[in-house]
Amino acid sequence: MDGVINVLKPPGLTSHDVVSRLRKILKTKKIGHTGTLDPDAVGVLPICVGKATRLVEYLTGTKKTYRALLCFGAETDTQDASGQVVKRTELPNLSGEEFAQVLRSFLGKNFQIPPMFSAIKKNGKPLYLLARQGVEVARKPREIEIHNIELLAYDSSQALIEVTCSKGTYIRTLCQDIGRKVESGAYLGFLIRTQSGNFHINDSFCLEEIKSLKTETFLISPAQAIDFPELYFTKDLLFAIGNGNKVPSPFQEKTETDEKYKVLDEQGNLLAIGKIEKGYFQPEKVFR
Repeated sequence: MDGVINVLKPPGLTSHDVVSRLRKILKTKKIGHTGTLDPDAVGVLPICVGKATRLVEYLTGTKKTYRALLCFGAETDTQDASGQVVKRTELPNLSGEEFAQVLRSFLGKNFQIPPMFSAIKKNGKPLYLLARQGVEVARKPREIEIHNIELLAYDSSQALIEVTCSKGTYIRTLCQDIGRKVESGAYLGFLIRTQSGNFHINDSFCLEEIKSLKTETFLISPAQAIDFPELYFTKDLLFAIGNGNKVPSPFQEKTETDEKYKVLDEQGNLLAIGKIEKGYFQPEKVFR
């Protein structure tokens, strides 16, 4: 069994819990997720199975879209509703348009300090374990990018926003930062991931559905799961690519970009992923 499953993660389970349950449901050990969701969060969690686990690095780097409920007037130690309140503040005194303008100031590239309650490791130990012991350590700011941020609903106590962002963005931290920007406090009340790369929540499957449905209903082939431009080659060149060799680029001009391309074999299966270098297609990974 090789492919990707667009899983609808329920609340209360970690991403690792979902992987563990799928191993039992599908009776296979070779499974990996493509980026964690907090236990309380719900939504799209692409899961790679079999040989498709070699695609994880390409799927984790994609844009993510979330809907998040900001709750004003307090901050918590976890930056979300599961934590203990550590600070209470006044509610923001802004109109909807004024608040939307503040949201737009977060667009683009910026640096974000990861929360203590996260799976990031310090000297081999996850930060959340240190946080539970009451220990706080310095964290290096990480570059993130907010591609789009939209206000869906707002009053002085809550705001519903939609965010499209780069990998590694903590929406909990974004909520807290937004609260501070409007001279209030804020924490994440609820989070749903509606899209991860080209995987949309409308096409996702819950664990109970995966138990009862036929594999072909929910398993996406590696060729379909990777949303890279496709390159076409002759049979002889496909054979060379299958052996990991570089071959002349199909482009007449010498294209030099970091863009990834996919190559399919004659049966439509994913054969290789690579990029164009010095007029040649150079495979990075070959799938036989």
